[in-house]
Amino acid sequence: MSPFKCVIGITVPIFKITAAKLVGDRSLFKEAIMGGFNASYINPYMDQCNKCLNVNGQCGFDSDSNRPVCICGSRLCDTAGKVSNYSNSEKKKKQAAESQSKEIPTPLTSKSMATPSTNLSQSQSIPSYPSFTSKSRSDLGKASTYFGVQVFSYAELEEATENFNPAKELGDGGFGTVYYGKLHDGRVVAVKRLYENNFKRVEQFMNEVEILTRLEHQNLVKLYGCTSRRSRELLLVYEYISNGTVADHLHGKRVESGFLSWPVRLSIAIETADALAFLHRSDVIHRDVKTNNILLDDDFCVKVADFGLSRLFPNDQTHVSTAPQGTPGYVDPEYYQCYQLTDKSDVYSFGVVLIELISSLQAVDTNRHRHDINLANMAINKIQNHLVNELVDPLLGFEKDYSVRRMATAVAELAFRCLQQEKDMRPTMGEVLEGLKAIQNEELRAEENVDAEAVVLDIRADDVGLLRNMPPPLSPDSVVTDKLVSSSPTPSSF
Repeated sequence: MSPFKCVIGITVPIFKITAAKLVGDRSLFKEAIMGGFNASYINPYMDQCNKCLNVNGQCGFDSDSNRPVCICGSRLCDTAGKVSNYSNSEKKKKQAAESQSKEIPTPLTSKSMATPSTNLSQSQSIPSYPSFTSKSRSDLGKASTYFGVQVFSYAELEEATENFNPAKELGDGGFGTVYYGKLHDGRVVAVKRLYENNFKRVEQFMNEVEILTRLEHQNLVKLYGCTSRRSRELLLVYEYISNGTVADHLHGKRVESGFLSWPVRLSIAIETADALAFLHRSDVIHRDVKTNNILLDDDFCVKVADFGLSRLFPNDQTHVSTAPQGTPGYVDPEYYQCYQLTDKSDVYSFGVVLIELISSLQAVDTNRHRHDINLANMAINKIQNHLVNELVDPLLGFEKDYSVRRMATAVAELAFRCLQQEKDMRPTMGEVLEGLKAIQNEELRAEENVDAEAVVLDIRADDVGLLRNMPPPLSPDSVVTDKLVSSSPTPSSF
């Protein structure tokens, strides 16, 4: 590649933390750019465009003649609202342009046609992680379906949510508020309304659409559709999952509605791990794994949600260099320090989720002792000091139920491996899944053995009448009793 030289230089603001790194090492310029920055611009044709808008026209730009134009209906007009006369060649040129625009919508640049609501002096955030093609963006602007999902009108979703009635809110997170809605066809849905319609939000919006439409798994939330990127607002339409989030049930608004038993918690862990392992096999990193993004249906089956930050991961690369994003308490420390995102970043976050499942504590809680504010740090300290009993939710019966104690301890040890500071020390998501299944299967086998022994005892009880007339055994302890004692460990054997 031959060297090039910029003709025009621009100055843009960047984050202080990034600037501090650049001062010490200019080689980090790439990381600084990938971190994103804001660039403000003013349309040089703003005055002409304002006059055009005053006559209910639409602003455009003729790139052939390098001049702004005003469009009234399907014709060019001047800023007084009078339709312009132009030659047949110009007419043909315009018709050809219109024909082409049916296939490729006008891109969002300063040369684009502006609608009356367009702000001509604005700031746009330049994203650090485009993960979809310009063609796919264009397709969404014009189609009634996109990647096989429906493109809804804003009006339809406004009606479905009763004008985004606050009483219909299901929850809200870092990127948008989710509302309960009902479509014309009777489907009950969850509608996510993104907070801001800026360029970075468009990227996240499109990112989630592309990932969810190319993947299908029983433990991933299903996307029904979305609005066009040219819509008044960016809206995503999902299947409605009725039972809230794992966070709600562990330490949120649904705690009082019922306690999550240990078997349910273990099942949640396995299904979540299954979904994440599937994502990693599909070259996708979720990037925001947390209990607030794990939904539960009425049967407490898992649906992993919220893919706005997710990354398509090239299978020929070991990592993706990008500015750290995610939720405090869940972010991989190595990713935070080195700006290198890998599938092991999800593994770390899932380790925090495992600790939440056994402790019922929040990932970050400033009301705890300062050394325990971060749940991951607390868990590592407890496990290293053989104090798992102080970490497990007392309501799970850790002290009284040997089965719960054995499984919770095994899950804590698996979480400990996930929470290692260095990514190479962590297991893969597939290994985590197999570890959780092994814990569950071991317990199932133990229960089957106990059931089998109970059947033997019942048979002996039924035959007790026949045994009364038989001579007593040489040993006061029956074979069955010996077997039960030897196969039923006591707490002291732990």
